[in-house]
Amino acid sequence: MRQGLFSPRNLVRRFTPVMRSGAAMANVARPVHPIRTPVKTGETLGRIGSLEVRMARNFKEVKKAQRLRYDVFYEEMSAIADAHTLATRRDADPFDAYCDHLLVLDHASMKRNKLGRLQPAIVGTYRILRQEIADRHGGFYTAGEYNIQALIDANPGKRFMELGRSCVLKPYRNKKTVELLWHGIWAYVLRHKIDVMLGCASIEGTNPDAVAGQLSFLHHNARAPEEWRVRAVGDRYVEMNRLPADAINAKEALRALPPLVKGYLRLGAFIGDGAVVDHQFGTTDVLIIMPVSELNTRYVNYYGADAGRYSS
Repeated sequence: MRQGLFSPRNLVRRFTPVMRSGAAMANVARPVHPIRTPVKTGETLGRIGSLEVRMARNFKEVKKAQRLRYDVFYEEMSAIADAHTLATRRDADPFDAYCDHLLVLDHASMKRNKLGRLQPAIVGTYRILRQEIADRHGGFYTAGEYNIQALIDANPGKRFMELGRSCVLKPYRNKKTVELLWHGIWAYVLRHKIDVMLGCASIEGTNPDAVAGQLSFLHHNARAPEEWRVRAVGDRYVEMNRLPADAINAKEALRALPPLVKGYLRLGAFIGDGAVVDHQFGTTDVLIIMPVSELNTRYVNYYGADAGRYSS
């Protein structure tokens, strides 16, 4: 599927030297059922030097991840904070209570907590929501932007997982940190026998015409095949096919794409039908769909069929 010289995988490999981290995935859906914080586990999933990847152990660590997200989304980028977010200086929503939170910690950067104990700084995070958890709490976050339920209903034997709120501190936006995050995600996928990963990825800016090259490149080169195609919800749908294929400079379009999107393409991701403008976060979102069976074997082999590459 999508093989050949001009497939998005080959184009990304050609024009993008390394995988780096990117901006957040903005989401809008809200749960409709009462929520309860699950038990968090702190098992180490991998290490590279002073960096460790693991799941959050408790809600205190989730709050630290929320503060990291605030620093990146609201302080560094252009998200618009409401009064509560400004007061708490945390990017938080009801989904945080029952999602799993993947953390990257730096043991070379220790900080004292309120009790005076030294703890490693949290420098990166991903929010993960499995289908069975989402079903108990009103669905996936991404459903506010894309009609993902149709895809889930069409694949009743597959286990879906949502990725969101990707965030890395600026000094740590390098190959090592992102490799560790993806090592943690791959270990999680194997442990929970996940078949499909999905979620929104963001392009900075709310004017689709200003990012027409990026959207059109994704439409022409990475659009999901019919069996995996998901359309943006009707009142939020933004056409991605804004330029003809022969008018796009592939090299320039790839250079302009956020590193996170390029990383997803490297892994073998498909792109949904239509973009969505998120005015709160100041972004134009695209849907990422990654069936595990379609992942680039190069990356599966790199991290290990048992996620053993960086295991400690």
